Amino acid sequence: MVAILGFTREDILVAVKDMYTAVATAPSARFHFPVGLTGCRAVGYPEQALRGLPDAAIESFAGVGYPFRAGIVRAGDTVLDIGSGSGTDALIASRLVGPMGRVYALDMTPAMVAKLRGLIATTRASNIEVIEGNAERIALPDASVDVVTSNGMLNLVPDKRRAIAEMFRVLRPGGRVQIADIVIGLPVTPDCAADPKLWAECVVGATVAEDYLAMFRDAGFADVEVLREFDYFAHSASPDTQDVARRFHARSIEITMRRGARAPAKIVQLARRMDPRRIAAALERRGLAGIVALGVAACACYGTLAALAVLSVLGITLAVNDAAVAGVVALLAALAAAVVGLGMRKHRSAGPVLPAALGAALIGFAMLVRYDWRIELAGFVLLAAAVAWDWRLRRHAHAAPSQAPQSIDRTMSSAGSSPD
Repeated sequence: MVAILGFTREDILVAVKDMYTAVATAPSARFHFPVGLTGCRAVGYPEQALRGLPDAAIESFAGVGYPFRAGIVRAGDTVLDIGSGSGTDALIASRLVGPMGRVYALDMTPAMVAKLRGLIATTRASNIEVIEGNAERIALPDASVDVVTSNGMLNLVPDKRRAIAEMFRVLRPGGRVQIADIVIGLPVTPDCAADPKLWAECVVGATVAEDYLAMFRDAGFADVEVLREFDYFAHSASPDTQDVARRFHARSIEITMRRGARAPAKIVQLARRMDPRRIAAALERRGLAGIVALGVAACACYGTLAALAVLSVLGITLAVNDAAVAGVVALLAALAAAVVGLGMRKHRSAGPVLPAALGAALIGFAMLVRYDWRIELAGFVLLAAAVAWDWRLRRHAHAAPSQAPQSIDRTMSSAGSSPD
């Protein structure tokens, strides 16, 4: 069972299904995201791509981009559309693959599945097969498709790594991927992530852009390329949704990539995720770097003393290089103070810097010049207060509405859903 801050995976999936059941059955209702023909035009679908599609398919469109910008679907291909919804993208893909190709349309919302099956029956799109299910467990054999496409799907999935691994599994070696999705620039705060209903808003289930692309590379995908980024939420009819999107710098992204020859071993994937540079960047984004540095410094100082005391009681004598321990503690205290100083870039306040510098200086003096437990303790108290102050200022800056990212089209190589 996957639990997200007290809410289970099933809570999240129910909230998402409820939202997109409404999109399927009452598409003319007011939603917090653009739907229908208006939504297609807002995210960049050319009129030629929509020409001839059934109105009933387009009316329940709820995608977040135009994945076909990648231009990777060819005649005769087998395509899997994950989060197919009412079938806008599945029907476009069926025309591109032609009578010799095949399209699997996967969706977990029964109302969307029923709607698409009815459309297939009336349009006689015989090369589309609808599958009811979700992205975390795809009912297709290994290496059975040439192309995976999805539009606003992965941000709604609780276990994103598992979904990406499933994409890799069903693709043939060298198979291609085209995705439109939502990414964010700042991590979602716990108060937002704790509400399952907000997952259907597309923002709180989204991943920081750098981490999003890294998940695909970790899984064995190559040539990950960003085709376009734009401000999807500028088209929302909900001021609250626009505010949440601005708060987390949310935007749409269109990407393409190819499947590598084989998935990296689990230990290799874990090593990539544990890369100190990635961990440091994640801590910095969450404003936790100073807290971690302070915690490690306190553990190095008082944890060492506690461990030696326990060992002494047990009759075990252990030689410790006091100078080395003192140097490490002083260095970590200085690092925590430096992180507080860097926080000025986030919140523009110099307030925490002075107590942080003074606290680190007192700890350094006690460790390296003349030890006095009172000076040491005063240093840790000052540094802890500064770190807590800096963290609160960072959170306040994070929560404040910010300028939404400008709509842009760009291409860059990585070195590195709402149903439609």
